[in-house]
Amino acid sequence: MGKRVSGKMVWVVFLLCWVMMVRFLTGCSVEKENQDKVRDLESTVVGEAELPEELKSLVEEKKAAPFKLTYSNDQGLYIAVGYGEQPTGGYSISVNELYLTENSIVIDTELLGPEKGETVGVEKSYPYLVVQTESLENPVIFQ
Repeated sequence: MGKRVSGKMVWVVFLLCWVMMVRFLTGCSVEKENQDKVRDLESTVVGEAELPEELKSLVEEKKAAPFKLTYSNDQGLYIAVGYGEQPTGGYSISVNELYLTENSIVIDTELLGPEKGETVGVEKSYPYLVVQTESLENPVIFQ
């Protein structure tokens, strides 16, 4: 009887291993999101004075560290990108791309440092950029 139990046990273990192997080999696949550009989005860079008060508070709260956030109201979608504390002034941010895909909004920004020979202040700076675009419900992908 001891041999039969161990024989059954071997079969049970074998079947469990086979089920697990088949499950992992044929498991669910993740469908890659379509990131093909549908169209460019028109946008406006918004200065601090024109920011909605709630967004202005959020930016002020987060600006010491890098951040990425979105905010929307009846005037449109605001996309904000901050690069955190920098050692001096003279930094700027470039928007390389802002476009709509089938299921998202993609924004690609880049921090540009002071140019050689440019006079910069000795105080720390907190560069950030806010762009306003049309109201869309799509999630934003920051690149």
